[in-house]
Amino acid sequence: MSESYTLIQNGLIIDGTGSDPFLGDVLLSGQRIVDVGVEASASYPEGAVVNHIDASGCRVLPGMIDSHCHISFDHPNSNDELFFHRREGLAALVAGVNAQKVLRAGFTSFFDADSVFDVAIDLRDAIEGGVLQGPRMTSGGNVLINCVGGTAARLLPDEGTRGYARIVHTPDQIISEIHKQIKAGVDWIKVHVSGLPIRPGKHKGEICTWTLDELKLVCDTAHQFGIPVVGHCRDSTSTRDAAAAGFDMILHATYMDDEALTAVVDHKVPLVPTFTFQANLADFGAAIGSDESLREVFRAEITESVNTLRAAFDAGVPLLTGSESGFSLTPYGDWHYRELQIFVEDLGMSPLQAINSATEQGARALRMEGELGCIKPDYLADILIFDGEPETHIAQLGEADRFRHIIKGGQLVDTSTPLPKQWHLPGWRVSEYSEKILTKELVQSMGLNL
Repeated sequence: MSESYTLIQNGLIIDGTGSDPFLGDVLLSGQRIVDVGVEASASYPEGAVVNHIDASGCRVLPGMIDSHCHISFDHPNSNDELFFHRREGLAALVAGVNAQKVLRAGFTSFFDADSVFDVAIDLRDAIEGGVLQGPRMTSGGNVLINCVGGTAARLLPDEGTRGYARIVHTPDQIISEIHKQIKAGVDWIKVHVSGLPIRPGKHKGEICTWTLDELKLVCDTAHQFGIPVVGHCRDSTSTRDAAAAGFDMILHATYMDDEALTAVVDHKVPLVPTFTFQANLADFGAAIGSDESLREVFRAEITESVNTLRAAFDAGVPLLTGSESGFSLTPYGDWHYRELQIFVEDLGMSPLQAINSATEQGARALRMEGELGCIKPDYLADILIFDGEPETHIAQLGEADRFRHIIKGGQLVDTSTPLPKQWHLPGWRVSEYSEKILTKELVQSMGLNL
């Protein structure tokens, strides 16, 4: 039986490297790209079975990569809901559907930074094994955290596991937990290097809750087994120390001072700013009842951090795009593209540079540099055929109806079978008596009789 090929013809190719688009064809065989360019049609043998896809008037670009996602969270409105209202088996089933939403948004790969239980690890294996359709992915396990810090410090116990967090304090606990996660099959070890201050209002950003020696211990232990380390860092000290300790990637890296910027530049640590969460709350939070003061704080985190992040980028530090999809502010399938838009509008990147951040650079989060994220021979055939002009109008990438074809590993993705948009699961959401306190004043203001 002869080998089959797919020839994508007449498209304007955006190859993911940041280079200008060019007209040409793309030849695929199996899971790989065979040839790219005007002569690609001559690269298959005589008598081969060839499936032709006409991309006339369209852009042909690599499948995009979301380098900061939380596929097992399923849109919690609060840390209370995330920590106390999730069940392992149900989380796995829900995550399988949500992963397909990510894929249909044109993101053929993502990095799941941390997971409730070990759901993301099992989902990754199910996708790789062909059990269900979804993006290719890498995953962390429970984030390493101490009870002093994290994004919800006072909800955390002094020890044990809560939601997606594993509490560790001593060197022995750190080493033991990393060993357990590696045995379970994680691709990354994640650390909440910074966390919310116990008494808010006295610090800009978060506070670093780990010592430099502890962070070096994490890196030494994980790197012994070839496992990279990623850190949540939303202040200058945490970013500086994570870079110095040998972290392989840093999420957020906001509020950097000169010392932190120097450390990041010296070590060329890839950064994933993940401004989509903050931007969505700042811009649209009023529509979902978010507190005005919180909207101001999140907008300030962007405006006060873009200059240092741009300086890092100009100095050769890779910037990757991440949406932090998984929260009520960032539902799966809707907002993955927005980080590219923010890179253009707030960081001053060109659209092609932003696409590079979401493709070639994003391959770093998958640990697949040189194999994923570009339209080049021998690269994996994750390809989008897009009816639009993202090289000049980056926000068009958020319009799902512009994707004529989504290809992952050389195979067309089914985008026609409907997916459930919402579901009601008993005990899955925080149970609330009401959104407001029922005072007599409120009743009277509504014109109701007492």
